[in-house]
Amino acid sequence: MARISKAQLVKLQRKHRTDAKIGELFGITRQAVHQLRKKYAIDSSIADNPQRNAKIVKLYKGGTSGTALAKKFELSVSQTYRVINEAKAGKKKGKKRR
Repeated sequence: MARISKAQLVKLQRKHRTDAKIGELFGITRQAVHQLRKKYAIDSSIADNPQRNAKIVKLYKGGTSGTALAKKFELSVSQTYRVINEAKAGKKKGKKRR
């Protein structure tokens, strides 16, 4: 695994935002960067972004594909669908069961 210190990773995350972009700089995968973040207990800079997530859900409901949204918001396709599915799950939690 790449030798990136915790301080370096925090600095890189502020500048490049995504694990994929950081990985490209060091010639490693985004998953390897993710593992480093977990090792150092650093949260993702894009994980909790309510305004962005609301836009993604709104556009998806309007008919934009998940792939197009991932490209537009510079996320992975799986991250994009995670945002969409979490929004759906949030609505289900709010409903009362009879």
